[in-house]
Amino acid sequence: MDTELKGKVVIVTGGNKGIGEGISRSFAAEGAIVVVFGRNREEGETFCEALRSEGAQAAFRLAELTRESEVFAAVSQTLEEFGRIDVLVNNAGVNDGVDLMASVEAFRGSLEKNLTQCYALVHHCLDALKASRGNIVNIGSKVAETGQGGTSGYAASKGGLNALTREWALDLAGDGIRVNCVIPAEVMTPLYERWIAQQSDPKGDLKAICDSIPLEKRMTTIEEIGDTVVFVASPKSSHTTGQILYVDGGYTHIDRRFTTD
Repeated sequence: MDTELKGKVVIVTGGNKGIGEGISRSFAAEGAIVVVFGRNREEGETFCEALRSEGAQAAFRLAELTRESEVFAAVSQTLEEFGRIDVLVNNAGVNDGVDLMASVEAFRGSLEKNLTQCYALVHHCLDALKASRGNIVNIGSKVAETGQGGTSGYAASKGGLNALTREWALDLAGDGIRVNCVIPAEVMTPLYERWIAQQSDPKGDLKAICDSIPLEKRMTTIEEIGDTVVFVASPKSSHTTGQILYVDGGYTHIDRRFTTD
């Protein structure tokens, strides 16, 4: 299937590791120009160089996304080099464990890291997205639907991102801009691997998690998330907007009491 993304300029925040890497690689495979926004220059440049060595077009922009001035500068540099922005993927975020015992200041900080920076990016990309009749894809979390415990800031942020997905879809429909949200649940990333390795019974805990996933009893891959984001952002999904799409093997909404033996 030709997704018609060749030559399109795609910003992926946090696009050099984990789920972001899967998203960047999926866009690159379709011939898009991938612009990774991140705060670690060495890691970001190394990843983009790897993409270029594989024949893709990729560039890195250094930005601490909680600093609006750096967001503005990164967007401006992207427009200066490539002249347009066609897709914005709000992927960067962190499940930071800010719970009810944390300070109000810490809660505000979690919102800054996981929600406010998304607003800032859309705000500063908006004129370019209107000019290209572009596309926004937010990356949410099952936590907004299920809760998790011990992570009030992250849960509130991802719930807010779901709401903004529908608000922006309505706000921007007249400009031809589609806005959707892709929700992962249990995805095997390097961060997840480190977390599971710290548990008392890593193999047993991982098996229990996989056994609770209805479809095929396995984790979702970063490639599956990336390919879904690409499809949603492409003209092949040209009448899809305001949708919250769960790519999770049925984990979030299917009663998991009936998935275990």
